[in-house]
Parts: sequence; structure tokens; C-alpha cells
Amino acid sequence: MKLAIAQMNCMVGAMQQNAEHILAQAEEAYRAGARLLLTPELALCGYPPEDLLFRQDFYHANTQALNWLVQRLPHDMAVIVGHPDEVAGKRYNAASVIHSGRIQATYHKHHLPNYSVFDEERYFEAGQLPVVFEWHGVRYGVLICADSWESGPALQALQASAQVLLTINASPYHLHKQQTRYQVLRDRIRETGLPMIYANMVGGQDELVFDGASFSMNRLGELVQELPMFEAGMAYLTIDGTNPLSTDITVPLSTEAAVYKALVLGLRDYVNKNKFPGVVLGLSGGIDSALTLAIAVDALGKARVKAVMMPSEFTAGISVADAAEMAQLVEVEYSVLPIKPLFEGFCATLSEEFSGKSFDTTEENLQARIRGMLLMAISNKFGSLVLTTGNKSETAVGYSTLYGDMAGGFALIKDVPKTLVYKLATYRNGLSRVIPERIITRAPSAELRENQTDQDSLPPYEVLDAIMEAYVEKDLSIARIIEMGYTASDVQRVTRLIDRNEYKRRQAAVGVRITERGFGKDRRYPITCNLSF
Repeated sequence: MKLAIAQMNCMVGAMQQNAEHILAQAEEAYRAGARLLLTPELALCGYPPEDLLFRQDFYHANTQALNWLVQRLPHDMAVIVGHPDEVAGKRYNAASVIHSGRIQATYHKHHLPNYSVFDEERYFEAGQLPVVFEWHGVRYGVLICADSWESGPALQALQASAQVLLTINASPYHLHKQQTRYQVLRDRIRETGLPMIYANMVGGQDELVFDGASFSMNRLGELVQELPMFEAGMAYLTIDGTNPLSTDITVPLSTEAAVYKALVLGLRDYVNKNKFPGVVLGLSGGIDSALTLAIAVDALGKARVKAVMMPSEFTAGISVADAAEMAQLVEVEYSVLPIKPLFEGFCATLSEEFSGKSFDTTEENLQARIRGMLLMAISNKFGSLVLTTGNKSETAVGYSTLYGDMAGGFALIKDVPKTLVYKLATYRNGLSRVIPERIITRAPSAELRENQTDQDSLPPYEVLDAIMEAYVEKDLSIARIIEMGYTASDVQRVTRLIDRNEYKRRQAAVGVRITERGFGKDRRYPITCNLSF
């Protein structure tokens, strides 16, 4: 029998639109000879729907869309559809088996993840029973995402006579996630002796990016099929008896290629799904804004991207030249709006208020806020989304200005450490030259005062990023990080900055999550607290 995997990009809340998409996929698969189709977890409503799941009208709309779909799917084709389900006042994350014009069985997810970016215990009840259905002489067990990460549901399906396990997923991307998925499924295969088919969602949803990369393994845990990462599409697999036959396996992406594609997809979907006409960003001549511009053009096309250089008296001539060269290389609309007259006007207005006070971070931040104001004015006038350009290293230690360079609607690289920013820039230039080489090689600087560099205020980024990863992503103590070989002064300085700048991060725009723990839903620290323990 021929099986199809629909690696779908779903829109949260657009139940009828998603139902029509599922129907189109089913009809295409049917014409190709497939008689079993898998769709992703909660494909009917999109994932994650968050507190929409508390609304009664949301379930009503899902039920309507599901009934519409059931009536139209090919009768001699089995389709697994992920959807929310309400039964006797209880709500479940469900997968229904549909064929012959009706819902034949509905599986309720057993394990509800309640960690990292997941809050499923907030919304759903846990299911208890397996679902195994027979189709074309083979008995298939149904699982949903986290049920594959624990042994219980797979063993239940085996005990209920399953011969092949089908798992539908909405598993978001982070660095090296696919290798973890391989290992988890191999654990289930080793326990059950059953082959597994893994269908995953693709697409951007606020801070999350779903990478697809759906795959199949035989009963030996060997990879027999894998779909491309970050691309919606359909793939087919032949089941010979109960054995999935080997077919196309996508060449693995490098770390830099995977992260870059995640950022492109995350931005494209955020802009398109929210119906922005395009984006605008400040192009400073530095590495962060250069990478942001490159990704924006790759995601949206040059016609939907505008770059603005806003030089001050402290902006180096090479920064102005490099920004202009990059704008020319990527062929975007480009403006130069000098901020010196505005800065002088603000300083004149504040001169009496600041009498006797010397130039300090106040005047530095004022320049950043003038730039933010100009970008937001352009956004208001033309409807474009402002992209902020701060990276994870800066976000961690507060090396950014509220209502200044933090002003905007989408923080594209907020989860990309500075050291990775450089690697991504080099990777992108390896595809075609879009970033002037001097932007990559020169010392980074905010250029808010004379002869300023980032390392005037921060440790080298190699050190900062390593300490940040240990403290933020791995929750290691200060003492443990010092034991790793970093100086006590650097560790104490970086961790103190991370702790004291939570208030800034709470006010930052949403951005693409690419690490296992970003500054978003998966790290929730109090602003007011004492971390002296």
C-alpha cells in the first residue's frame, strides 16, 4: 500500500482554510495512488492555539470544519487528521481516523508536555486508551507527538495488536533537534519491534518554527525516508506488508544552513500570515543589521524590504559606505536619514535640565531612540513591519536600548548568539556575496560615542556566548561555570547583566527561536527577585 505524508504549513485559527488544505492534499495523494494520509498534530486548527483553546466558539468552529472535511474526503482512503476534541466537557488533543465518509476512531493524546514552550496541561485532559485500526490488511497504531517520547503509549498500541506506528507531530525546531527525534523513535522501535512513520508540521508561528523533516524508520530503526527541512510538501512511502520500503532521504543540512532556513521561514510566515506589506530596518553598517537584511530579502524578496541608514556624528565613514554597498548588492529601497540635527535639537531642549552633567549613556541611548522613532514613523506611514536587529548575546546582557534599537515588531535574530551571527553571515556569502567582507571582519561597535567597540563594555563574544549558554540554556550555577575554566570576574559580570536585564527582555519584540532555550515562553524569570543564592 502507498502511504502519503502531508508536511503542512497550517494557520492557527483558520479552521476552514486548513480543512480545505487537508482536502487538497488528500485528493492529490489519492490521484497519486496513496490510500493512507497523515496530517500533522492539530493540523485542523494550527499549533499552538494557546488560549484560543478556552473558547467554546473555537471548538464549535473546529467541529464544523471537521464535519465538512469528513463529508468530502475520498471514501476509500484513510486520513489521519489532528484536531482539538471536546467530549462531555473535557478537552483533548486528538487525532481522528477518517474513511468511508465517517470518523472511524479518535485517539486522545496521552502525554501532555508542560515544559519549555509547551503548556498542554493548561488546556487538555490526558487520554488513556490506544487506537489501532486495520487498513489494507495492516493494523496501524496512532500516536501524537509527545506520546512517542515515552514508552507507554507505543507499548499499549503493540498490546492492542498494532503492526506499524503512525505518529503525527507539531514539533518545533531548535539546534540539533532532528538527531534527538531519531534517537527517541529508535528507543520506541527497540521496545516494540514496530516500524514508525513520523509526520511533522512545517512553518512559522510567532516565535516557533516547525521544521518538518518528517521521516520513516523500519523495524530495525533504519532511516528509510526523510522529507526536506523547512519546506511544505507531500511525500510517499510504500508499505510492503508491514515493512516500509526505502525511498528518498534528504541530505542533512549543516548547522548554519538549518538555522538560516529557520530564520527565513520564521520571518516569511510572520510577515505573510499577519498580512504586512513588507519590512523596514535600520542598516548600520554592522554585522547584525547586515545579516537581518540578507535574511529579509531571502524571505520576502527585495521589493518588500526597505533599509534606512541613520548616521550620527559618531558613525564611521566605512559604516556608511558598507551599508550603501550592501543595499546596492541586494537591490533594496534605501534611504539615508542623518540624525545629527535631531540629536542636537534634543540636546538643546535638555541642556538646562542636564546642566553640569557630562555626556554618558543618556546621550548614547538618545541616538538609538531617535533612530527607533524614525523607523516607527516609516512603519506607521507605509504599514511595514519594523525589524529589530539585536542578537541573543546583546539581548542577554541588555546591550540594547529600550524604545531605541529594541523598537519594532519582530526581533528576527534575538535568539542567535553573536558568534553564530558571524557564521551565518559567512554561510550566506558562500551562497552568493550579499554582505561586504569588511562588515564581517571589522570589530563590532554600536557607534554611539567616539572610538567605541562592543568589547569596551563586554567580554569577548566567544566568552560571553559560552557563559550565556551555560547560565541560560543549561541552568548551571556561577560556581559550576567558573569550574569550566572561565574567570570569576567574567562569569559574575555576565550573569549579573543577564539577571538585571529581564525587564528589558519582557518588553522586547517576539522573534524566531532557534536554540533549546530562548528568551521567550521557555524562560520565565521574575523581574523583581533576589538571585544572590
